[in-house]
Amino acid sequence: MADRRVFTLSQVAQHKSRKDCWFVINGRVLNVTSFLEEHPGGEEVLLELAGKDASKAFEDIGHSKAAQTLLLKYQVGVLEGHIVRDQDADKYAAPKEAKKEGMSAFVVKDTPVHKFAAIIELVVPLLVAGSYFAYRYTTAVASHM
Repeated sequence: MADRRVFTLSQVAQHKSRKDCWFVINGRVLNVTSFLEEHPGGEEVLLELAGKDASKAFEDIGHSKAAQTLLLKYQVGVLEGHIVRDQDADKYAAPKEAKKEGMSAFVVKDTPVHKFAAIIELVVPLLVAGSYFAYRYTTAVASHM
């Protein structure tokens, strides 16, 4: 962010409505007005924290990397007394692409053998459970005769 505007918490506190919603996360002042309707947890969650320091709530929820990346998008400045270094942006930056060699270990090949194995893993337990219940049923019926 090239613009390093500095805000006080009292200035941020003036922006706590649905039409103008700001808060602070880890020293970053965020204007999330345009994000209210998109927030997966609903706009009410954001409006409860509007005009306040929401750092603890943000960290406690355990947001995804994508959510952490959005912090940079909505940042309008920094909170007075906080130093937000560019290295801190790495924490919220999009993850770097993995090398192809590393990814090949995680690729599941879509071959007929794997599909057959998946079907067997599903069908065999069902057959065993079905056989057990059929045995129980036939022995129960036989003992009542």
